[in-house]
Amino acid sequence: MYSEPLRITVVLFEGFELLDVFGPVQLLQAVPDVSVVFAGPDGGPVASSQGVEVVPTMSYGQIEPADALLIPGGKGTRQLVGDESFLSWLREVGAQAPWVASVCTGSAVLAAAGLLEGYTATSNKRAYSWATSFGGDVSWQPEARWVHDRNRWTSSGVAAGMDMTVALIAHLVSDSAAIDAANFAEYDAHRDSEWDPFARLYGLAPASGDEAERGDVTFGQSGDAHGR
Repeated sequence: MYSEPLRITVVLFEGFELLDVFGPVQLLQAVPDVSVVFAGPDGGPVASSQGVEVVPTMSYGQIEPADALLIPGGKGTRQLVGDESFLSWLREVGAQAPWVASVCTGSAVLAAAGLLEGYTATSNKRAYSWATSFGGDVSWQPEARWVHDRNRWTSSGVAAGMDMTVALIAHLVSDSAAIDAANFAEYDAHRDSEWDPFARLYGLAPASGDEAERGDVTFGQSGDAHGR
C-alpha cells in the first residue's frame, strides 16, 4: 500500500486497443492521489486500433520514473514483438518500474522484452497461442481473468483489464478505494481472478457440467479468431 501519490504511465503505440487503455484509466483516475500520464513514440498523436487518435503526455524518450507502467494490447502488438528498438527501451524502463501491468496481448510484448521471465502471467484467450509463444521462462496461465505475481500484473483480453485494475487499486491503495472507483464508473467488477469463462470458450479449459448443459460458454462464437 502506498502512502504517497501514485504515478502510472500508459505506453501508447500505433494500433493499441482503446478499451485496454481507457477502461483502466477511467478507474484509476477516480482514485485520489493517482495520476496517469501517457507516453507515445515521438509525442505526436497515436492511432488506436479503432482509428481514434490520442495525444500523449510525452514521448518515450521523455518518460520519467513511475510507480507503474501499463502496456495495453491491440493489433499493434504484432509489430512490437519484433521491434528490437522498442523492446530494448521497454526492457530498460520496465526494469526500473516498481510495478508493470499489461492488458490483453500487452503481455506478449512484456514477454518479448524479457520482463516476464520467472513470472506467472496470462493473456488474451482468443490470441492465447500466439501471445504465449514469447518469453523463455514464463508460467502462462490459460484459465485466469488476471494474474498478480509479485510486481507484475497481467490480464486476459480487453475488458478483463478493468477487473485487474480494480484488484490493482485494492492492492496498491485500499479495497475501499477500489470499490469507490468501480462504483463511480457503475462497473460491476469480477473480483475473482480465477473467473474465466473465455478460457473455456476458446478450448483452453474444460467447461463445467452446468455450463455445458446451459451453453454458457458459447456466446455465439463466430468469425476469424484474430484476437487482439
